[in-house]
Amino acid sequence: MNQTANHAVQQDGDRYDAETLREFARALLAAAGTSDAIARTVADVLLDGDLLGHTTHGLALLNPYLKQVEQGQMTRQGSADIVSDKGASLLLDGRRLPGPWLVNQTIDMLVPRARQYGTATAVIRQSHHIACLASYLLRAIRQNMLIVLSCSDPAGQSVAPFGGTRAVFTPNPIAVGIPSAKPFLVDISASITTNGMSGRLAREGRQFEEEWLLDSTGKPTRDPAVLNQDPPGTILPLGGLSVGHKGFGLALLIEALTGGLAGHGRADNIKGWGATVFVSLYDPGAFGGNEAFLRQMDWIADACRNNPPRPGFDNVRMPGDRGLALYERQKKNGVVLHPSITPLLQDSAQHYGIGMPATL
Repeated sequence: MNQTANHAVQQDGDRYDAETLREFARALLAAAGTSDAIARTVADVLLDGDLLGHTTHGLALLNPYLKQVEQGQMTRQGSADIVSDKGASLLLDGRRLPGPWLVNQTIDMLVPRARQYGTATAVIRQSHHIACLASYLLRAIRQNMLIVLSCSDPAGQSVAPFGGTRAVFTPNPIAVGIPSAKPFLVDISASITTNGMSGRLAREGRQFEEEWLLDSTGKPTRDPAVLNQDPPGTILPLGGLSVGHKGFGLALLIEALTGGLAGHGRADNIKGWGATVFVSLYDPGAFGGNEAFLRQMDWIADACRNNPPRPGFDNVRMPGDRGLALYERQKKNGVVLHPSITPLLQDSAQHYGIGMPATL
C-alpha cells in the first residue's frame, strides 16, 4: 500500500504527553493574542489531528497559524457574523477567525436546528484555514448526528481540472461522520493527494510512489517539487490519469457547496490563506429513526469488516478504524509527532518564551 496516500499513518518521531501538548499549544496561541476560548478550541482541534494520525494537518499547522496571527491575517477574537438565517440554513461571515473556532461554533449552532428541522446547513465565507476535517466529526456524532463537512480555499490553486494543465482548484476536502456502534470517519479530498503532503515530501527531497502530479507541460511526474516551479505543475484530481474525471466532478460539487452557496469564491479574486466552508447535519431520528439508521450502518460495517481480504491486506477496515484506535493509544501512551513538526514548535516556543514540552 502507498502510505503517502493516507495521512492517518503513524510516523517515527518524538513522543509527548497529549495534555502537555494541548496546554503548550493553548499557551502559544494565547501569547499571540487570541482569546482564551479560541486558543483552547484551536489547540484541541490541532492536537486531535495528530491523535488521529493526520500529521500534516495537526500541530504542524500551529507555527504557520501563529505567524498568521502576528501578521494580522487571522482574527484574534470574536464570533462569525450571521449574514442570512432561514432557520434550517445559515450563511455566516467568519471575519477570518480561526477555522477550528468557527467550525466548532457552527456545529454547536446547527445541532438544535437539525433536531427541529431534521437537517440544518451552514456555509461560512471568509474563514481562516480549518485544519483536519476529521477532527470535527465526533463532535456531531456524539449528538447522534450525521455530518457532512467540506471546504475550499478560493485564494489557492494547485489542482487542475481533468485533462488540463493549469491549476484551478485546491484539494477540496470533504469529510463525513456517520454514527454507528463504531463510527465511520470519512476524510478524503477531490485531489489524489494534498498540498500538505506534497509540501512535506518536497522539503524532504522525496517523491510519491506513483505519478500523482503533472509538470507545467502536462507530463506525469512523481516529484512534488513541480508545484513550486515557474510555471508550476499541478496535483492530479482523485482518480489520477485514467479516471480523474471522478475527482474533477467531486471538486465541482465542493465548489458549488462552498463558494457557490456562499456567493463568495474564486470569481472574486480573493487573497490570503483561508477557506469557504460547508457544514450540514442530519438527524436520523427525523427520517427512518435512530435505531433503524444504526441497524443499517452496523450491518454495512459487519459486511465490510468481515469481508475476505485480498492479497496484501490483513483485513478490511472501515474509514476511521485506524484513526480512532490510534487516537486512544496516543492519548494513553503519548503523541508521536512527525520529525518535521518538532523544529517548528521549538521555533514558536523560543519566539514566545514558553518552555518546550519534554519528550516521554
